[in-house]
Amino acid sequence: MVTYYCVLLLFSSVSVFAEKEPPPPQNQPPPPGLPIDGGIYFVLIASVAYAIYAVKKLKN
Repeated sequence: MVTYYCVLLLFSSVSVFAEKEPPPPQNQPPPPGLPIDGGIYFVLIASVAYAIYAVKKLKN
């Protein structure tokens, strides 16, 4: 039983000795952002249309 715990502790401490990643290059431009310009209006209109449909379906 003691051997099991010794082996477990031996293998669990291996990650402590891992090397850190090098820092990213400093002269790199930032990645482009997610364009949420025209698509958000479509989602809002579709959600309002679905809400109206759901309310009408509940009344019938």
